[in-house]
Amino acid sequence: MRPERRRGKLSTDAILGGRLVVSQPLRGHRVGHDAILLAAASPAQAGEHAVDLGAGIGAAGLALARRVPGLTVTLVDIDPALAALATDNAERNGLAARVRAVCLDATAAPTAFAAAGLKAGSSDRVLMNPPFNAPQNPSPNAARRAAHTAMPGAPAQWLRSAARLLRRGGTVTLIWRADGLAEVLNAVAADFGAIAVLPIFPKPNVPAIRVLLRAVKGSRAPTALLPGLLLADAGGRPSKEAEAVLRGGAALPLARD
Repeated sequence: MRPERRRGKLSTDAILGGRLVVSQPLRGHRVGHDAILLAAASPAQAGEHAVDLGAGIGAAGLALARRVPGLTVTLVDIDPALAALATDNAERNGLAARVRAVCLDATAAPTAFAAAGLKAGSSDRVLMNPPFNAPQNPSPNAARRAAHTAMPGAPAQWLRSAARLLRRGGTVTLIWRADGLAEVLNAVAADFGAIAVLPIFPKPNVPAIRVLLRAVKGSRAPTALLPGLLLADAGGRPSKEAEAVLRGGAALPLARD
């Protein structure tokens, strides 16, 4: 990420190798690798509709829209200030015709989603980066705390919303802590199958720090564990594969249906 300018309490930053320019709060949750990896893992196609739950300033959904021409995206976030920034970011990047943002809790009732134009079965793809840290030593910054701290049962609640939004055969893609994989697998199994898991390793010979997971609504196909993505070599230099995704906008293997 390259800082472009700073004004007030916002910074304007180039991400995805300059393919996107976004405004985001100087304090609180900031766009990082997770959003770009999430977008790269979604198998969205032109003509489809994707929903980004917990979109924040819209980085993941915008990155997905940039990669897939003809895709429409709805960005959903509970924070009205972030939803407003997401709208601004869609306009800034020339994507407002295909990307809109709504202020809504990812675990809201079906009636609230319908009122926002998100009816049951209306989406082909859902992507999400739910808060996944245990509520211990939470950040004093409210926005950062909301973005990072998971309450008990959060994955199941978010996945119920995803299942309701998706048509049969639609896919959910999410990113999570690697050490929380068991919880996510248990939650996703209620409505999804054909689960594919891609571990993310920070460097060689260390445990994965994240997992990307893609699953198909209504499928009964078995689970697959894919070869992992290595972010950097032992000396800390970014891997070619990671650079292709994080800066070049390439898709990950999970993006293939």
